[in-house]
Amino acid sequence: MTGMPLKPRRGIRMNPCLTRRAALLAAAFSLSAATLPSRAAGATYQFSPVNQYGIQVTAAYWNPIIDYVSEKSGVQLRLKIGRTSADTTAYVLAQEVDFVFTNHLFSPEREALGWKVFGRRMTPPLHGQIVVPADSPIGELAQLAGKEVAFPGPEATIAYKFTYAQLLARKIEVMPVFAGNMDGAFVQLFAGKAAAVGANSQLVEGYTQREGKKFKVLWSSPPLHDLALMHSARVPAADAQAVARAFLGMHLDPRGRDILEAASKLAGIASGGHFAASNGSEYGAYRDFYRTAPPQLR
Repeated sequence: MTGMPLKPRRGIRMNPCLTRRAALLAAAFSLSAATLPSRAAGATYQFSPVNQYGIQVTAAYWNPIIDYVSEKSGVQLRLKIGRTSADTTAYVLAQEVDFVFTNHLFSPEREALGWKVFGRRMTPPLHGQIVVPADSPIGELAQLAGKEVAFPGPEATIAYKFTYAQLLARKIEVMPVFAGNMDGAFVQLFAGKAAAVGANSQLVEGYTQREGKKFKVLWSSPPLHDLALMHSARVPAADAQAVARAFLGMHLDPRGRDILEAASKLAGIASGGHFAASNGSEYGAYRDFYRTAPPQLR
């Protein structure tokens, strides 16, 4: 009869064989769940370096390096970059990637995300710089007032945040233009679309080597360390350690050293370019910046 609750029938005994089978299945399931690794075997991790160059140069620089690291570590990495440096950092903040090469994660809010520094690229010190073409009539920062100044993007710590903070501190009002990456900003500068560029000194030197363009420096920041290699807190310790060993030992292997030298030549890095161990303590200057930076740059 519909609408009437069915009463359970009492006195029905379960087949003991079925009971034992169900118990064994439950135990097996519990055991497999307890021992399941945090990543499936053979999983691929996403590696996102900030877009320091155009997309083609960025890919040509990093793909041979991560192919080597994947082979040596036994942990598969895949390059993931956005159209702009801000797009790439958005992937990082959305937790869509696992390893990064960046200096965009040293603000207090982003350090709380749990990314861990395990290495850094060994190059001469970097400086935030405001530059103009060598033949520009502009000779001091005050002459930039009211003019367009190109930057890689709003996430560029050295090239935008450090340099724009200097303009704000001097009360020099300019019109910021975001070009997507450092090469794009240089193109706008030499096309006459921007009066100056906020830049990373290493990339200024690299662009001179690659393209033969010469610059005049109007302002330069105190020295800073090159960008950091970091992994997400989600990466299992064994995989993170294997990737770190491969990056940090790359320059000690003749084949790895050749790959690094070719990549550095491509990017216009004059000296250094290998990776060394770091616990993140070298990035104090970045953390200090965020403690005193204008609110719009934090």
